[in-house]
Amino acid sequence: MSRPRIVIVGAGFAGYRAARTLSRLTRDKADITLLNPTDYFLYLPLLPQVAAGILEPRRVTVSLSGTLPQVRLVLGEAGSVDLDGHTVHYTGPEGDAGTLPFDRLVLAAGSVNKLLPIPGVAEHAHGFRGLPEALYLRDHVTRQVELAAAADDPKSCAARCTFVVVGAGYTGTEVAAQGQLFTDAQVRKHPLRAGMRPRWLLLDIADRVLPELDERLSRTADRVLRERGVEVRMGTSVKEATHGGVLLTDGESVDTRTLVWCVGVRPDPLAESLGLPLERGRLLVDPHLQVPGRPELFAAGDAAAVPDLEKPGEYTPMTAQHAWRQGKAVAHNVAASLGLGERRAYRHRDMGFVVDLGGVKAAANPLGIHLSGIAAGAVTRGYHLAAMPGNRVRVAADWLLDAVLPRQAVQLGLVRSWSVPLDTASPELARTPGPSEKLPSAAPNPGESGSSSGREAESARSRAGGEPRKSRAGGEPAKSPAGGEPA
Repeated sequence: MSRPRIVIVGAGFAGYRAARTLSRLTRDKADITLLNPTDYFLYLPLLPQVAAGILEPRRVTVSLSGTLPQVRLVLGEAGSVDLDGHTVHYTGPEGDAGTLPFDRLVLAAGSVNKLLPIPGVAEHAHGFRGLPEALYLRDHVTRQVELAAAADDPKSCAARCTFVVVGAGYTGTEVAAQGQLFTDAQVRKHPLRAGMRPRWLLLDIADRVLPELDERLSRTADRVLRERGVEVRMGTSVKEATHGGVLLTDGESVDTRTLVWCVGVRPDPLAESLGLPLERGRLLVDPHLQVPGRPELFAAGDAAAVPDLEKPGEYTPMTAQHAWRQGKAVAHNVAASLGLGERRAYRHRDMGFVVDLGGVKAAANPLGIHLSGIAAGAVTRGYHLAAMPGNRVRVAADWLLDAVLPRQAVQLGLVRSWSVPLDTASPELARTPGPSEKLPSAAPNPGESGSSSGREAESARSRAGGEPRKSRAGGEPAKSPAGGEPA
C-alpha cells in the first residue's frame, strides 16, 4: 500500500513548524512535500535589523532542505487547488507548471501587504514583508543620506533625509526605531548642512504606538522613540503620496523620497480562491485546524480563522506567536487523521511580548513582568536566539561585531525599486522581467522610491489577475511575541 501524501503550502512560521513536526511524527510513514517559492524559512522579527545593517541577510534565513531532511522541497508558487481532484497546481521559479497530488493538504499560505485606496501609495510606497524589501530599504536609505550630504540645495537635502513610516504596529515601530539609529550613525560620517539631521516620522491612525499591546509597552516604545528624535504622529496617516512627498490627513505636506508602508497584512488570496467559508479573507477552520466538511484540508497561520478557545466567539489574531504554535498543532492533527496519535484542539495563552527598539533599548513583558531599557533588550535578544530554528551563533556574532565595530553603510545595488512593488502577491521574491519584458528604463537607481514602468506593469498585472496565486515564504506578521515558541 502506498504511503499517504501530505502537501504543505507555505514555509512561514506555521508551514515550517508543521513540516518539521510532521517529519518527526510520521517517521517515514508518509510522504511530506513542502511547496514554497524560496528555499528558506525567513525569521521575520529580525528583518528590521537587516534593513539597518546590523545583520547580514542570510542570518535571518534558515535553509529548508538543510533543516528538514525528511521533507521534499518543491520550489514554486501555488496557483490553484483542486480539492475534489486532490491536487495543487503551481508555477516553478523558471515559469514551468507543475502539479502535486495529496491525501492531506495543509494551507499555511500566510499573508500579503494590506493596501488602502490612498492615491499614490501603490506607486510610491514600499512594504516590509520580505528580504528583498529590507535590502532595498537599506540601500535606499544609505543613498538618500549620501546624496543629502552632497546636496547644495537645502530643500533637496531636507527631503532626502526625511523618512516616513506608516503604521505603528510591530514592524513600523521597529523600522522607525532602527532607522533613526542607522541614519544618525551615517551622518556622523557624512555630515549634513549645518543644523540638519535625519528626520523620521511614524504615523498611525490609532491613538497610541503598538495599539494591540499592553499600554505600558506602548508607553515605553513611545518614550524611546521620542527621546531618539522620531516624530510620532498618532491619529494621522497619509492622504496622498507623490514622487516628491506626502500629504498627511492633518493637512501638512511633507517633502520626502521615502515612504515605508507597514499598515498591516491581509490573508493570502489563495484562501479566498478555494470558494470555502471565510472570515475576513481567512479560511474558517474548527479548533482542530480542519476545514469543516473537508477532512483532507487543514489550515494554520494567517490564512486560517482559528477559534480562540480562551476568548469564545473570537478568532486568534494574525501573529507569528499563534502561527508557530498552530503549526505544531496542525501537524499533530494531520498525523492523527492518518492514524498516528490523537487529535488536539488549539489552545494558547500569551506569555508576553517583546519589541526591539534598537541599540540596548527594548520593551518586553515576559510572563507579565514589564521590562524596559537594558533588561528588556537582553530578554528580547535572548528570546530571538532561543526562538530561531538556526543561525544562532552567526546572529550572536553579528550582534557582537555591531557593538564593537562601526556599522558599514554601503549600497550593494542588488534590489531595484521596480522589483519590490507594494502591490504584489510576492513580497518574498524580487520581481524580474518576464521573457517578453524589457528592463524598466524609468528606474536607473537601484533604490529610488519613485514610480517606474516596471512597477506599473506589475501593479496592472496583479490587479488584472495575471499573476498566479501563491504560497508565502514568510507567512506571518513581522514581529514575534515573546510567547512565539518555547525558549
